Amino acid sequence: MLDKIRKLEKEISEFRDNDGGALEEFRLKYLSKKGLIPSLFQEFRNIPKEDKGKYGKLINDLKNEATEKYTRLKESVDTGDSQSGFTDLTRPAEKSFPGSRHPLSIVRNEIISIFQRLGFTISEGPEIENDEHVFTKLNFPPEHPARDMQDTFYIKRKSEEDSDPDDILLRTHTSSVQVRVMENEKPPIRTISPGRVFRNEAISARAHCIFHQVEGLYIDTNVSFADLKQTLYFFAVEMFGKETKIRLRPSYFPFTEPSAEMDISCTICGGKGCNVCKYTGWLEILGCGMVDPNVLEYCGIDNQKYTGFAFGMGIERAAMLKYQVNDLRLYFENDVRFLKQFSSSF
Repeated sequence: MLDKIRKLEKEISEFRDNDGGALEEFRLKYLSKKGLIPSLFQEFRNIPKEDKGKYGKLINDLKNEATEKYTRLKESVDTGDSQSGFTDLTRPAEKSFPGSRHPLSIVRNEIISIFQRLGFTISEGPEIENDEHVFTKLNFPPEHPARDMQDTFYIKRKSEEDSDPDDILLRTHTSSVQVRVMENEKPPIRTISPGRVFRNEAISARAHCIFHQVEGLYIDTNVSFADLKQTLYFFAVEMFGKETKIRLRPSYFPFTEPSAEMDISCTICGGKGCNVCKYTGWLEILGCGMVDPNVLEYCGIDNQKYTGFAFGMGIERAAMLKYQVNDLRLYFENDVRFLKQFSSSF
């Protein structure tokens, strides 16, 4: 038994494989179920009890040495580096693909760039917010349905026993960032707030429980609805092309008065009607309006001197129009086949 072990130790230590051709033979000869080392374990059963400790250690050391050598040689073959230092230059190179930004990041950066050209700055805030900044200071009444559990992800609800007097939740819009800006800055204010938001909604081709927004705010003296309309028209043309048409429809938001929703002509179907635009030829991309005087007052801004407008849009919806994607769930699935289509974008 001892002679067999010493012989195998010598064979294993002297083994060389410069091109990887004999590596599989090495594994089969020494390490496979019917190999020489497993056969030693079979013979080990017949060793006298007083010698089992000695021979057991020798066989285990031999197995470990053979396993380590096989692993080391296999790694050197996989990387193209053999023990002789030779690299096979005729081996085909691994195919590489150019990387890119995610389509939502591309559209987000483009939206930011457009408004930066109009003098807007960028402001950001926390995704975990309190009720005061998400609802109260934005003129949401206590009974407003947006406060209910079916729309908002609450992390902690306030209670009489709790020392914290406010609800903690995942923000439902980036308007909470605008509140923080108004609290800490003096007019004139001209800012956009990009970020991720959360709402408890059913996931479909047109909606998701997680999505991204860019909201804008402009506060100064003598700001009018005409300023808002011209700003948004400039954005639509720059973003979707000179042929883009817009329309403003009266709407309601607690934090703006008057309020409107802006539609653009559907770029997916060319205005003919499809499942994305609900066969109307128009697609809503943002809500907007003049900042309610109550919001200015809550944030410490003189509503007798200053007026302003605000708007907010979903980045997913803008990306659907720009790239003619008819299902926004694709943006969250990380399917490489989908993402490769944007490899030439920056």
